[in-house]
Amino acid sequence: MKIVIAPDSFKESLSSAQAAAAIAQGLRQALPSAELQLLPVADGGEGTVQVMVDATRGRFISKEVTGPLGDRLMARYGILGKDGTAVIEMAAASGLQLVAKAERDPRLTGSRGTGELIIDALERGCRHIILGLGGSACNDAGAGMLQALGLRLLDARGRELAPGGAALARLARIETTELHPLLALCRFELACDVDNPLCGERGASAVFGPQKGATKAMVQELDKALGHFAECLVAGGFADMCDTPGAGAAGGMGLAAMAVFNAEVKSGVELVLAYTGLAEALREADLLITGEGCLDEQTLSGKAPLGVLKLALAQKVQVIGIAGSLGDGAEALLDAGMTAVFPIIPALCSEDVLLRHAEANLSHTARNIAATLGLGMRLAKPCQ
Repeated sequence: MKIVIAPDSFKESLSSAQAAAAIAQGLRQALPSAELQLLPVADGGEGTVQVMVDATRGRFISKEVTGPLGDRLMARYGILGKDGTAVIEMAAASGLQLVAKAERDPRLTGSRGTGELIIDALERGCRHIILGLGGSACNDAGAGMLQALGLRLLDARGRELAPGGAALARLARIETTELHPLLALCRFELACDVDNPLCGERGASAVFGPQKGATKAMVQELDKALGHFAECLVAGGFADMCDTPGAGAAGGMGLAAMAVFNAEVKSGVELVLAYTGLAEALREADLLITGEGCLDEQTLSGKAPLGVLKLALAQKVQVIGIAGSLGDGAEALLDAGMTAVFPIIPALCSEDVLLRHAEANLSHTARNIAATLGLGMRLAKPCQ
């Protein structure tokens, strides 16, 4: 029996590679003769650079950049071994995990560090950049990123705007003369798993702002500021992308990238899978096991397990999902073609305990799945 193991990360506990290894450990305990192939995946968010660099035998680049609150920190991105494409997770420089909960204020956090990573990639000769949008600490519509790349955002007195989404309300003029010249030579693709517009009830501020510390009043303030920024971009000669699906991704960074870089929004998981060789691995597979931290109705909105499921079903390979927990609508995954889904929660306990024991619980669940598969194979054998 050949089993392909292709999970996404289990947020705040296991990377996709660690999750795949834990599943493999459990499977080997009950099915020692099975052929296992580990192909960790990602959807453009956390773990994307690691997965794509590993899959192509590329290299990592570390760079000191500006963090969300203006502090200096080290961030890394990848250059793929296959074709020299740069893969940048905006969360590496501008992510929510970089800001302590007590300091989270999306009115003030900025995305300048992401722009600094892009500059480094451009100056190393990269002319194709995949930018992963997800896990953002910011709600500045990518303004900080654009400022790092030379776009001048000025108030009515000609002063450069301070970092953060709230400052965009004071934007009076945009100057493009200092925009980095290599941007015009580069093709950008956005690895994105949401289709939210920039503003409104489904916009960046309303949907994602509260996760970053925004109160209801802050959401209204930021939504208005981002709308004003979009209008100023149009007045400055850039395309109107405010209502384009994906414009609201990563605190509105999708808007900036589409309007200024002419970036194309792509399914994050499809971009990643194109480099992993999963489709080829499935040709001789009997079973695929995938999963992530939570399997729920949102999984069907472009998350990694859905992309994996589609590839497997196209080759008539059975799929089992494993998750840290099963949320509302998880049964929709069964309707979509998964054979079964399993949570790894062993008992009622705190979230902290679950996160600390995620590896062991995942391995234990995989072992039980393997034992059940083994029983099924034995029962299927004709009586001697």
